[in-house]
Amino acid sequence: MARAQTAEAETLNELVELRQEVTPAGPFRLPRMTGMDGVLRRRGGVLERLLHDGEEPVLVRVAQTAGDTVLFGARARTRGAATHGIARMRFALGVDEDLRVFLRTFSRDPLIGRSLRRRPWLRVGRRPDPFEALAWAICEQLIEYERAAAIERRVVAALGRRWRGWDAEPGGPRDLPAVTVLADTAPALLQSFDLAAGRALALVRAAREVARGRVDLHSSDHERGWRRLRAIPGIGPWTVEMLALHGQGRHDQLPAGDLGLLKLGGRLLSGGDPLARADEQQVRELFAPYGEWAGLAAAHMIGL
Repeated sequence: MARAQTAEAETLNELVELRQEVTPAGPFRLPRMTGMDGVLRRRGGVLERLLHDGEEPVLVRVAQTAGDTVLFGARARTRGAATHGIARMRFALGVDEDLRVFLRTFSRDPLIGRSLRRRPWLRVGRRPDPFEALAWAICEQLIEYERAAAIERRVVAALGRRWRGWDAEPGGPRDLPAVTVLADTAPALLQSFDLAAGRALALVRAAREVARGRVDLHSSDHERGWRRLRAIPGIGPWTVEMLALHGQGRHDQLPAGDLGLLKLGGRLLSGGDPLARADEQQVRELFAPYGEWAGLAAAHMIGL
């Protein structure tokens, strides 16, 4: 397990500042890519992200030392919010995960062994909040990522939350809209951001399920929430599996309908035909040997 040291909180112009030093259990690197939705930012070697603990904003910054210690700093109005922000960023970055069993088990695997030996630090890209993973999965259904990211940036610009601390600056960090805001948003507004009508309605309905407590994305009973989400028209296996993998830390969940995996499976099963496509069942069979690590194995193959 990773080891952490927490510094004493101190008041800075009515903000609490909390710092933690975390020593990862195994190989770890901060991601260099921050995504195209604009919510995670990099300044030099420091990652910056605005999050919320309920309605309380918390600004989190993360850096890594030459000795591999990962430094987390959070600013908020309360110590509880600062602690929450660091915990969610630790989850998102996977800094507390011990992947050494996975690395040992599959280091000589014919499909992913080379990637494991070259990039033992690789993690699945996660979202700090599971609803964020769900919302963006809905936005990314059936379209190229660049177009989906443009939609996500419009959602954040129009409906997202800003950092309002004493050190706020123009063009500063923003967080996604609160789930209650999306629950009350007219689907037509989301369509004006280029989100397809069916996906706009699915996003609003999913937000209502979460906002009204009928789906608890933080519950340990993930399957119950997945079943309720699957009952919403427009939310299928791929969307729920993306939520599970990227928002709930479920390495055993494989978004088998992902276009990248369908293409990969097609090439492998056809002997290299670049135009071949596998079906979802064939993808699941391809990754079955990885068991509880199927989602992480897919990240090594196509960068999920």
